[in-house]
Amino acid sequence: MRFAETDDSGGNLIQAYGPEGIRIGARTYRGGLIVTPGRIIADWGPIDSAGLSAEHLQALIDLNPELIVLGTGATQVFPDPSFYAAALERRIGLETMDTAAACRTYNILMAEGRLVVAGLLPL
Repeated sequence: MRFAETDDSGGNLIQAYGPEGIRIGARTYRGGLIVTPGRIIADWGPIDSAGLSAEHLQALIDLNPELIVLGTGATQVFPDPSFYAAALERRIGLETMDTAAACRTYNILMAEGRLVVAGLLPL
């Protein structure tokens, strides 16, 4: 599990991630989840990126972010282009990367005060 020294006083900062799960605060999440600076929604998404659907993306869009960071598991997998349509219609940025990179990117954007939502599939 990869650890990082963090100051989580400004929101839900990801403190560690790896095959064992994603740690935020005192809890380790083993399945997919949504993370925002003020909220954590466990049990989001499919087991792997092949199962991503418009419904999964809509759950992220409904949180009204300016940017969505999508972590697709151990490797970066780009969903079908139609997957992005709802975010583009709402003028919400959507970045797709492996989950480890998504965890790091989310932390940086959150620390900058951005309205970011991360949808993270397990590693």
